[in-house]
Amino acid sequence: MSFQVIDWVIVILFFGVLLSIGFISSRNAGKSSANFFLSGRNMPWWILGISMVATTFANDTPNLVTDMVRTQGVASNWLWWAFLLTGMLTVFVYAKLWNRSKVMTDNEFYEIRYSGKTAAFLRGFRSIYLGLFFNVIVIAGSSLAVIKMAGVMLGVQPLPALIVSSVAILFYSTLGGLKSILWTDLFQFSFAMGGAVVAAVLVVQSPEIDGLSNLFNHPNVAGKLKFIPSLSQPDLFLSIFLIPLAVQWWAAWYPGAEPGGGGHIVQRMLSAKNENHAVGATFMFNLFHYALRPWPWIIVALASLIIFPDIKSMIDAFPEINSHYVKNDLAYYAMLKKFLPAGVLGLVVASLFAAYMSTVASLLNWGSSYLVNDFYVRFYNSNATERQKVGFGRISTISLMVCSLVLALAMQNALQLFNYILMIGAGTGLIYILRWFWWRINAYSELSAMIAAGSFSLIFIIYENFKLLQLNSGSIMFFGFEIPVTYWNVIKFVSVVVLTTVSWIIVTFITQPVKEQTLRSFYSKIRPGGPGWQSVIRKAKADGIELVKEKDLRWDVPTGILCMVFGCIFIYSILFSTGYFLYGQLNISLLLASIALISLFFLIRLWRKLTIF
Repeated sequence: MSFQVIDWVIVILFFGVLLSIGFISSRNAGKSSANFFLSGRNMPWWILGISMVATTFANDTPNLVTDMVRTQGVASNWLWWAFLLTGMLTVFVYAKLWNRSKVMTDNEFYEIRYSGKTAAFLRGFRSIYLGLFFNVIVIAGSSLAVIKMAGVMLGVQPLPALIVSSVAILFYSTLGGLKSILWTDLFQFSFAMGGAVVAAVLVVQSPEIDGLSNLFNHPNVAGKLKFIPSLSQPDLFLSIFLIPLAVQWWAAWYPGAEPGGGGHIVQRMLSAKNENHAVGATFMFNLFHYALRPWPWIIVALASLIIFPDIKSMIDAFPEINSHYVKNDLAYYAMLKKFLPAGVLGLVVASLFAAYMSTVASLLNWGSSYLVNDFYVRFYNSNATERQKVGFGRISTISLMVCSLVLALAMQNALQLFNYILMIGAGTGLIYILRWFWWRINAYSELSAMIAAGSFSLIFIIYENFKLLQLNSGSIMFFGFEIPVTYWNVIKFVSVVVLTTVSWIIVTFITQPVKEQTLRSFYSKIRPGGPGWQSVIRKAKADGIELVKEKDLRWDVPTGILCMVFGCIFIYSILFSTGYFLYGQLNISLLLASIALISLFFLIRLWRKLTIF
């Protein structure tokens, strides 16, 4: 289907409503940096939870899921489903700790947890590394999806599509800061989710697919439906299921799924009214992110295997698209273009723009908060007025957008970016989990972990890209051994995790610990509890100092971990109950729904025991 007048009208109306919401909600945003970056720290849990999930509902996410499903089946989604464990740990252990910190950004954490010039350097370095370089890469990944969507569905060249959407994003994100972003996220998420569901329904009902039963029984699809890879394929079982569940979720840093929380997720926690709202928002995010969103994308991805069984079939169908961009992830947009009628096509295109804009606006505001609070104010102009802070934030927001667009024009596919990000963050996750509960970790620990993970990952990436490895029939010759590519991916990931972990543990014990006064101040403010702080508490008592009151000594992390377990069972059960229902296997679906209800019952009972209530 080609884009009709009614489609253009819908897209234009969408942009009009979006900009109006951004403008109306921007009042008072520029009065202070706390208003601009944290919306005054008084937002309720429900809007923060929706904003979290809207931010991770990027328009490149359907592309990523489509790429995974087409190449390795539904089970390959464990590469990101495994991050639910990280999410639930953040909900029940770390959300309240972040809210207690009252920092402006999670980088500011470094100078309340660590001491000395190394802590200051780490804060400044991460503000540039994450806020500028890394953030630009992630935004570019989303922008790449806009390029593909505009080319397939609108017949528009990459640059005009990026410029129009970027101008709209910059309008409300620079005008109203986080408050405008939160309210536009509410509108955009509803639009994006509705568009995804409508698209899946129409694709399934098309004559070429002819219902779910025909879809799932088609020979191109039948072998892609398993939720867990078969043991008869040990390479896939290991690489896309066992390693993500056993290692990846706690060992790897990934935007939106940082072990212990981080980035824009922490920004929302810090914007909450109190600890309860921070926890509630984060739980809502994980429920929507893992249980609600995936199936419309998966359905379209599976259907694409019938219509476009390989990349060549897409190149033949869309000869006007530069073959540089035609990868498996393009199949999602190809399906929408083929099956959606006029009017609906405009609705779905607007929903994809909504997903893109909500993600990029949040990332721009988050990255700008790093550059303002943790670089400009901390190291360049410590006496900056609130007006200067907001002004620099707006300038940095525009700069980040421009850099991202330039990079997007050189990228190829979403799965490539996903794998690179996982590698670069491999091995750093454990330190982000333990730094709250083990006093001995210091700034050198984190700095060495970042350097080690980046260096070891880069060695492997360069080794592959410059073809120092010989690829033969899906295998790699490595030091005289022929290793299947899927095993090689596991070997390099686990190797980086082990090498990075060993590196930062060694550095921790050969460097000086954090100053005693800093440790005491941190413990008094955050009240993390646990055996990892006992030596600090004992030394303080010996000096006649009581760090916390007796009532605050109870350590509720074990209860939080039990909540994490039942929370994961609850959400996974909903996810797979929905899947089996769609597959037509009602008995298994009802069984999993029952397990979800039982786990929710125990979760609520345990949740009430936490000190946040």
